Amino acid sequence: MGDSIVLKSAARRPLLRRAAALLVAFGLVAGLSVGSSPVKAEAPLVLSVGTTQDLDAMNPFNTALVTGYEVFTLNYDLLTGFGSDLEPIAGFAESYSVSDDGLTYTFTIANDLLWSDGEPATSADVVYTFNLILGEEYVGLGYLDTYLDDVTSVSAPDAQTVVVTMNAPVSRILQSFIPIIPEHIWGGNTLEEISSTYANDPPVVGTGPYQAVEWKTGEYARFAKNPHWRGGDLAADEVVLRFFKSADAMYQALMAGEIDYAHNVTAEQFKLLESADPNIVRVAGSANGFTELGFNAYAKEIKKGGASTTALRDQRFRDALGYAIDREALIEKVLGGYGVAGSTQVPPISVAWHVEPTNPRRFDLAEAAKRLEAAGYVDSDGDGTREDLDGKPLNLRLYVPSSEDSYSKAAEFIAGWFNEVGVSVNAQAFDSDTLVDMMLPPEADGTANYDLFIWGWAGDVDPNLLMKLFLTEEIGASSDSLWSNAQYDALYEEQLNLPNGPERKAIVTQLQQLMYDEAPYHVLYYDASLDAYRTDKFSGWKNQPTDGTPLFGLGPIGYTLLKPATVETGGVDPLPEGGVPIPLVALAAAVGVALLMLSRRGKRRSDED
Repeated sequence: MGDSIVLKSAARRPLLRRAAALLVAFGLVAGLSVGSSPVKAEAPLVLSVGTTQDLDAMNPFNTALVTGYEVFTLNYDLLTGFGSDLEPIAGFAESYSVSDDGLTYTFTIANDLLWSDGEPATSADVVYTFNLILGEEYVGLGYLDTYLDDVTSVSAPDAQTVVVTMNAPVSRILQSFIPIIPEHIWGGNTLEEISSTYANDPPVVGTGPYQAVEWKTGEYARFAKNPHWRGGDLAADEVVLRFFKSADAMYQALMAGEIDYAHNVTAEQFKLLESADPNIVRVAGSANGFTELGFNAYAKEIKKGGASTTALRDQRFRDALGYAIDREALIEKVLGGYGVAGSTQVPPISVAWHVEPTNPRRFDLAEAAKRLEAAGYVDSDGDGTREDLDGKPLNLRLYVPSSEDSYSKAAEFIAGWFNEVGVSVNAQAFDSDTLVDMMLPPEADGTANYDLFIWGWAGDVDPNLLMKLFLTEEIGASSDSLWSNAQYDALYEEQLNLPNGPERKAIVTQLQQLMYDEAPYHVLYYDASLDAYRTDKFSGWKNQPTDGTPLFGLGPIGYTLLKPATVETGGVDPLPEGGVPIPLVALAAAVGVALLMLSRRGKRRSDED
């Protein structure tokens, strides 16, 4: 067995909680509280965070959006968390060791770890969570099971020890984005029940820094301090995530001091913020993801629904349209210059893995037209619109989420360029939930009723998740292009069990080239995350990593490093634990007087960013 590695965490000292935070400790979900205290309490210090993406589910097994992941990392711990430089830090486990052959990881759980309801949190909870997922497919809409692809077994020799065995000497277990959930709360439920009965109102009992106590769909989710959080002092008594219907409304709230942090402002707003208020700091975080134009490449016939033309299945058609996309123009006119031209599914920020294609397409409308013509897509009747190989006019539906203005702007430009080469495009925006439902294939009880889409993905430290999107087995789960390629599937499996090194990189390079050539996606750009925060209420803001953003990264560390603005933050802040996503429940918190807060319903990744 290798040396034991103790993970960094915040100092374990008593939490300093304001009286008001203690009195509202947990529960609630409809703004309804029962009972009151005659003692006049100090007003809570609230961190208000704005985003234009609504929360799709409080249940971590049901969320598909970036906002959902942000929520569950507040509620729950990961087995190991992510530090400011994305290094493993203490999460549910406080230390680990690795066997000499790299096939066995042994994790140690602190003996004083408690769930937010005061029950002991032990290795049995890790075993329960992992075994719930092991051997299953499409858990968490195809995201969560990905992280255990290399795990063969998980066991608990005692209450403080977890042993995870691997089928190959890979280290992705240290990057698993799986929320550890409490067996004493969830244990009586099957996976199906967790995803259905607990669909949107599951019980929220976690070990993360903050616990959800109220959720109003389309408006906000509110979190209170976990009374048993052991990661050091938390500056904010409450965290409120506010869901804005437009970037303009979020911008105005930031300027008025109604929110302390704005996630994904527009490029125009970002430039205005440079001199708008000395208390506002702008951050252009490098993208660990991308925005893509995707094709509905589903190869089977669908009686009701499906793509409007078989041309979308044709690599020659998809390839030709790649020459009708001016990425540099999109970066300048849509992103305001805050981005990098896209190519493969592995972003350049993954410097160890990203490899540019050998045959990059250039913007050339004449070349696009030439290739369409050569593939048989001609305008036989001279009306300006080409026909597919079945003689049907090419009138494509391009769908985008309404959560960000950039998607619709990019769609306008792309529709214009495609129209110039004889492919008619009608663009339309939908809310994220509706769009997800429209794009589901028959394997997920949907009809795949779309042609093209523009959306985005956020990645992990390892490129595995973003490469997995194109697997045949992901159709019905994370695949939204519904593309299938046996060579891609085989290469993916080949690299999966290889340790990081030249052999794995060679295969990852092949996977990038193959996706680029086959073009189920045209990666438009690696867009920066344009965030902004105020410094008049909180200090201690720290990017994760250095070229990232303070919040909406990997885990809740940005929330835990904050200090009240009046407090000096000299020296190095201790690194706390990471967290993850999950549910909502009624919770009784006894603090002299017991307040019962009633749980309430909400509604249903990618930023499917």
